[in-house]
Amino acid sequence: MTIGLGHYLSVGAILFTLGILGIFLNRKNIIVILMSIELILLAVNINLVAFSTFLGDIVGQVFALLVLTVAAAEAAIGLAVLVVYFRNRGSIARNPGGDTVEHHDDAHGADAHASDAHDEHAAGDHSHDDHAVEPPAAGSRAAELITTGLLLVSAALSWIALVDVGFMHHDARIALFPWINSGDLQVAWSLRVDTLTAVMLVVVNTISSLVHLYSIGYMDEDPNRPRFFSYLSLFTFAMLMLVTADNLVQLFFGWEGVGLASYLLIGFWYQKPSANAAAIKAFVVNRVGDFGFALGIFAIFMLIGSTDLETIFAGAPGLTGKTIDFFGWHADALTLTCLLLFMGAMGKSAQFLLHTWLPDAMEGPTPVSALIHAATMVTAGVFMVARLSPLFELAPNAQAVVMFFGATTAFFAATVGLVQNDIKRIVAYSTCSQLGYMFVAMGAGAYSVGMFHLFTHAFFKALLFLGSGSVIYAMHHEQDIRNMGGLKDKIPFTYIVMVIGTLALTGFPLTAGYFSKDAIIESAYASHNPLAMYGFVMTVIAAGLTSFYSWRLIFKTFHGEPHDQAHYEAAHESPLWMLIPIGILAAGSILAGFPFKELFAGHGVEEFFRESVKMNPHIIEEMHHIPQTIAFLPTVMMAVGFVVSWLFYLRRPYVPVQLAREHLPHQRLAGSRSH
Repeated sequence: MTIGLGHYLSVGAILFTLGILGIFLNRKNIIVILMSIELILLAVNINLVAFSTFLGDIVGQVFALLVLTVAAAEAAIGLAVLVVYFRNRGSIARNPGGDTVEHHDDAHGADAHASDAHDEHAAGDHSHDDHAVEPPAAGSRAAELITTGLLLVSAALSWIALVDVGFMHHDARIALFPWINSGDLQVAWSLRVDTLTAVMLVVVNTISSLVHLYSIGYMDEDPNRPRFFSYLSLFTFAMLMLVTADNLVQLFFGWEGVGLASYLLIGFWYQKPSANAAAIKAFVVNRVGDFGFALGIFAIFMLIGSTDLETIFAGAPGLTGKTIDFFGWHADALTLTCLLLFMGAMGKSAQFLLHTWLPDAMEGPTPVSALIHAATMVTAGVFMVARLSPLFELAPNAQAVVMFFGATTAFFAATVGLVQNDIKRIVAYSTCSQLGYMFVAMGAGAYSVGMFHLFTHAFFKALLFLGSGSVIYAMHHEQDIRNMGGLKDKIPFTYIVMVIGTLALTGFPLTAGYFSKDAIIESAYASHNPLAMYGFVMTVIAAGLTSFYSWRLIFKTFHGEPHDQAHYEAAHESPLWMLIPIGILAAGSILAGFPFKELFAGHGVEEFFRESVKMNPHIIEEMHHIPQTIAFLPTVMMAVGFVVSWLFYLRRPYVPVQLAREHLPHQRLAGSRSH
């Protein structure tokens, strides 16, 4: 019996009818409604693929992929609804005995309790209650040592690869095996190792190995360490798959993998309702961006007929002037495609409007925050734009949009960071702001400069997060900087490395951040992007704001009088497992700048990166011919921010108190932005 078109259409009609009946007969059951919608979408897909096959037209298959993406987004929403439903019912995400949580993030002793004044805060994030300590899971020590040891080996090999590929010019493309063969869609699993990949391998493996090492000390009393280290390793694996991808489908696999791993790690303490909510928020907000990214991949496949990067780059110039017709709208093909791809980057890299998930990611353990913010998830969007630079260079209007959102994010996130009091949230908003800087460079066509800041930022941002974790560890779970003070005498090593990280973040001369951040501001000034001046002004202002809130954190945490005497007296340095990684990162925060300046932002860019990025041909040269006053402006803003912060929090600490009273409604509004 031959199966014809009618058979497929009949199956589609049956599924469609079942879906409609499910919606109308079970209107009070949200889960049944969502499952019914999935049946309807499945019916649509069957019809699209059937017509596409029998008519010999690939357009139906492309639209089927679009419907699959919609179905995935709807499934993500369904997951969120399901988890929230059961959480409110008390089945999951809640201890039967109440809201207290039995994890031991920063705990390091059976008597490690916050004072009564801070019980609510401690229970909300890093509590260590009076319940019996749960014994560690089997294989905890083995999980720590095996994952950390192998990642340290991987980090060493990554630096060797950087020398071999970047300096010796031994690029590699290795086809491992065929993966997807469906009509015109031919996808092989291949590894692409060029200079751009090698830089990301160094960043991912170096930071991840140090985070693993740090976690051995930080998570020492958590009973679920094997699960935690397996999630960390999964996160690293997904990011490595992303950066070594040789086609967009493989890149999308890694892209979704880091999203899954972030969901698992942010919600690691699943007993906490706030951790579950933050994990779901990160997952769902990223689905919005990923929907645009998937549409961008579909558009490229429709226009070029391949997802292979080399084929795409070779065919991109031929797309100039072509349009995509969508319900009567004739959109420029390259501009629309690049904007859809950038939508994915906005979600992953927490750009303005899709930034809301990033501060809430602080609900996970502090090592998770360091890994997300420094080396993995948030850098994926920046890497993707750099990888697809041959497309963006042909779409100047899309580059203008990239610069607009980058500059807006750099300024907006810095303003929110001014009024945060949670030590980890302050660092989180600085990440959001610094990612904006990177996209300003991408919009200017200075892709290597944006990657330079990604490279240096990984060291000092991981340092600031892990240093904050050391402070939290010393303060028995306290995260509010208003309850700290005077800690420089109690934890001097942590104080020194935190100051080094702050100097690098604010762009103090000769630190890593000084070379990369100033280069971005110079590229914005030299760019011919229509929004270049907007990008320049916003990044210069953000430099002053960054200096202010970064030194505010240092002054309120380590200087002045202790605000919580009990915690202050009990404070002590972290174990060596935690101090060694932050010491290495402190060295990187200084040494990752000057030695690499010419390779990323000087005359050695063309030889170092070669074909791995498509640079604006004149941007590097024009950066070196800007007026000296413009070049010194970021340093001046950094100094102004430091002086104002010093006046406010050391010299005249009553001034910010008075300002807060006079402008309380505005401060509340700024604080509410984090939600």
